[in-house]
Amino acid sequence: MARQNVSSGTPWEPIVGYSRAVRVGNIVTVSGTTATGPDGNIVGIGDVYIQTLQTLRNIEAALVQAGATLKDVVRTRLFVIDIAEWEKIGRAHGEIFSAIRPATSMIQVSKLISPDMLVEIEVDAVIS
Repeated sequence: MARQNVSSGTPWEPIVGYSRAVRVGNIVTVSGTTATGPDGNIVGIGDVYIQTLQTLRNIEAALVQAGATLKDVVRTRLFVIDIAEWEKIGRAHGEIFSAIRPATSMIQVSKLISPDMLVEIEVDAVIS
């Protein structure tokens, strides 16, 4: 099967050695994604709801580049700095996935790469 690597164009992808997403056959896996805007800055500093929505928009863009859509998502993993904010994070996730209802996990972590990042999300998709 052919492999398609999808890049978001960030300078750290080749340095760290990863792709934003990888498609093999009808499977697409999206790497941990954060609320980085087109200018490279974090969107919604201090607001986990806004960051979750921006992160999901970034994931959607990677899925589209790989030939998938949000409807193809079967699994999400949310890494959050403060699990007490689960309702805000969950509300944003639900706005995108309430009709799709992928399997999901929300896990508190001690920190992400930048102290301004409050959430990081990975997804797996299967194109029907």
